[in-house]
Amino acid sequence: MIRSFEFATAGRITFGSGSRRGLGEVVAAAGHRVLVVASGTERHADWLPAALEEAGLVPTAWPVTGEPTIDLVTRGAAHARDAGCDVVLGIGGGSCLDAAKAIAALAVQPHGPLDYLEVIGAGRSLDEQPLPCIAVPTTAGTGAEVTKNAVLGSPAHRVKVSLRHPAMLPRTAIVDPELTLSLPRAITAATGLDALTQLIEPFVSPRANPLTDGFCREGLTRIRSALPTVLQSPYDLAARTDMSLASLLGGLALANAGLGAVHGLAGPLGGMLPAPHGSLCGILLPGVMEANIAALKRAGSPTAALDRYRDVARLLTGRPDAEPADGTAWVRGVVAGSDLPGLAAFGLTEEDIPEAVAKSQRSSSMKANPVLLTDEALGTLLQDAC
Repeated sequence: MIRSFEFATAGRITFGSGSRRGLGEVVAAAGHRVLVVASGTERHADWLPAALEEAGLVPTAWPVTGEPTIDLVTRGAAHARDAGCDVVLGIGGGSCLDAAKAIAALAVQPHGPLDYLEVIGAGRSLDEQPLPCIAVPTTAGTGAEVTKNAVLGSPAHRVKVSLRHPAMLPRTAIVDPELTLSLPRAITAATGLDALTQLIEPFVSPRANPLTDGFCREGLTRIRSALPTVLQSPYDLAARTDMSLASLLGGLALANAGLGAVHGLAGPLGGMLPAPHGSLCGILLPGVMEANIAALKRAGSPTAALDRYRDVARLLTGRPDAEPADGTAWVRGVVAGSDLPGLAAFGLTEEDIPEAVAKSQRSSSMKANPVLLTDEALGTLLQDAC
């Protein structure tokens, strides 16, 4: 039997090389005064101002130079209100896109962010419809252009949590693989491993459905060759295109099937350590896969989730006889080729592990893990990841 499910995504998705050239028209259809939420790297400065000017738009900039915090998006929302913005454009990596979605939502709410945030806040539903948000990713990893949440850091709580609502889905997502060609290798690796994680976790999630399964299978098939290729040949447009599509497919899947223990741990760790989210996912992914597979095997009877891990192994290795451990070995090989350090290099100590475990058990992502992992299991895999 197919269990009931629902599916939601961005109102419109435009994918392909050169698709950014229609950006001005898309934004103009949503508003006139646009808040441009972008990174400070100026990677898009050679074409974006002209695109907005040609469309007759009035832009106001709000730079995002790191992963977004509650304070940053609160100030960004006030800036949008003061400037009279009626549309928000997020262009950049997942940090920019999450910041844009959060600002678009908070700019029109009657209450502060803690009223709406998960875990550390009241978690109430948004009171007002967000400003329209247009999302243009310039990395291939987060899939944030098609998700309904924004991950925000709270330094005071040493954690990252989500602002989440179906109305936060971008009105339009424009995915142009050409925008990823100049990414540095470290960012390519971190975002690529995030994309890989976000194809595996929704696929083994108990919330998976036939639609998300199709996205994950297609994405895993493409990422198998594309991720190793872009790490060695960063200007290979065919491989970059496959990575952009894999990232998009992972975003579509996770927004509707959830994630798992990798992200359940990465959220708290991201609030505790100065580490990029994608790097944390890459470091944690092999250990979480091993812990999940071991726990499923200990159950003593065949499970759908264990079969899913077998499918993951076969999709990643291209071998029809591959077993779950072969998939983990493939992932470990890619992580090793990405030159990621252990968690200790980012400052995680033995004393930090109980706090990280306790926070992870309260995260929303942990609820979609295919098996319950004990505090002991989580602590051991964090030790091993150091």
